[in-house]
Amino acid sequence: MMTATRIQWSLLFMRVGVFIVMLMWTLDKFVQPEHSGKVFENFYGLSGWSEVIFLVIGVLEMLLILAFLLGMWKRVTYGLVLILHGVSTFSAFPMYLDPFNHLMFFAAWPMFAACLGLYLLRDEDSLMVLKHNA
Repeated sequence: MMTATRIQWSLLFMRVGVFIVMLMWTLDKFVQPEHSGKVFENFYGLSGWSEVIFLVIGVLEMLLILAFLLGMWKRVTYGLVLILHGVSTFSAFPMYLDPFNHLMFFAAWPMFAACLGLYLLRDEDSLMVLKHNA
């Protein structure tokens, strides 16, 4: 039996950390769908969506992040998490122009780096996964 390497442990902790953030964003769609509507309107220019749409998005997102947490279909799940977080990060660009009034938005960048690192090193991320292949 092989022992896990430091990189494998690091990738596991990154995956769990990214999952926790994505989980809270997903739960927000169930708990406060009206908040999701405001976010979609303010950052993505999408308005007029019903609460039912956000519940459907929440269900799909929950399935995605659970598969991500379990290391399933890594090329797809890690890639979609990277894209979703990337869109979120870059859509907040105006907030970065007024940094001292929007400091919390800068937390998106280390998470984006973690998502990118996980995607690029997905073949090395093998601890506590259901599937080892990309």
